[in-house]
Amino acid sequence: QVQLVESGGGLVQSGGSLRLSCRPSRTIFNIRVMGWYRQAPGKQRELVASMVFGGETFIADSVKGRFTLSRHNAENALHLQMNDLKLEDTAKYYCKISMDGGMNYWGEGTQVTVSS
Repeated sequence: QVQLVESGGGLVQSGGSLRLSCRPSRTIFNIRVMGWYRQAPGKQRELVASMVFGGETFIADSVKGRFTLSRHNAENALHLQMNDLKLEDTAKYYCKISMDGGMNYWGEGTQVTVSS
């Protein structure tokens, strides 16, 4: 069983920055995709950014130009740098790993709250 350890959420003023990190609890192989999702109260969970290992990076239009996704290869860690945060970015952010065999793992989520 793999657990995903998320960190970096918090309370920030509009225009501020936060950096989210996601690390597996142990070294794992055969990761196909890592990504960040978010879910605001009363809304569906949505994909924010994802990275196909050895392939493309996807950034949602709503955060393009403000959020950057990066990976630390040795740790299999995934970082989401969030700049110029807006009120509408307030949500619980979840890390997800998809494996080659089809198994998916989710983190428990980290809260991001943007205040005016």
